[in-house]
Amino acid sequence: MTEILLHNYPQSPVAEKVRNAFGIKGLAWRSIEIPRLPPKPLLTALTGGYRRTPVMQIGADIYCDSLGILAEIERRQPEPGFFPGGTRPFAETLARWTDGALFTLAVKLVLAGQGDALPADFAADRGRLYLGPDWAERLREARSDLPHLAAQMRSALATFDAMLADGRTCLTGTAPGLADALVWHVVWFVRGRWEGGPSLISEFEALAAWETRMAGIGHGAQGAELSGEDAIAIAAAAEPAGPEGADPKDPQGLRPGMTIRVNPDLDGGEQPTEGVLRHADRDRVSLVRESAEAGRVCVHFPRAGYRVDVLDG
Repeated sequence: MTEILLHNYPQSPVAEKVRNAFGIKGLAWRSIEIPRLPPKPLLTALTGGYRRTPVMQIGADIYCDSLGILAEIERRQPEPGFFPGGTRPFAETLARWTDGALFTLAVKLVLAGQGDALPADFAADRGRLYLGPDWAERLREARSDLPHLAAQMRSALATFDAMLADGRTCLTGTAPGLADALVWHVVWFVRGRWEGGPSLISEFEALAAWETRMAGIGHGAQGAELSGEDAIAIAAAAEPAGPEGADPKDPQGLRPGMTIRVNPDLDGGEQPTEGVLRHADRDRVSLVRESAEAGRVCVHFPRAGYRVDVLDG
């Protein structure tokens, strides 16, 4: 596998999901630290507009969205697998909750729990990103409804604790997999960023023991950090190596050569990524774009959770 570069920052829970998954796989990788808040010009020079965290880079191939990143990692290095014991359907179904409603609940807890100490610029950025255009009203509601939010998180943690209560070491048995990384990033976020997190988690003995085991997995073999300029130079010196072609049954009739625009379904006030379609199937859409800084790169998005609009062709 060509060298893995992860554009991330230490406090990001979504990046922590990927870092933990690197540990599960025992992968070697290098970090590029990006700003917590936009603008992120060195990142968007590669992605064409996408600014969420993390982004994975392998040469001139740029992978957006944590689930898209992990799908590509599994494809490139299938052992040890993310789905021990044939648990792929369970893990992919679980992801719809952990990365959707459950993570939004955790964001509300963290943002609301900080009260007036929450920096205004951070509140505006993350509020818009996770709570929508009416984020200010939703955040006010969350602050007045904090005990209810805590009760909802307690119920979710109780579910995971019950799964682990039979003595299994991981959510899907004896070997950690994608399901564990999905839950880990929520627990890591709640413990580290909400003042009520440690007390809440300590209520669940099996979950707390699992948390300790997951922390022990680490982040794989992390090499020396690179700069954003280094990452751009690596992309500029490479050529995209991802697949080409399209599914003939694609509901949108996507075909290579079309000019397309890709944006997350949830309106986070972001700049969409535009380029020429290279590949599309049920799980992924990939487009080629060029810039003066990075040259010709291919940007990959999951199909689920992203809107693809055809601009020409």
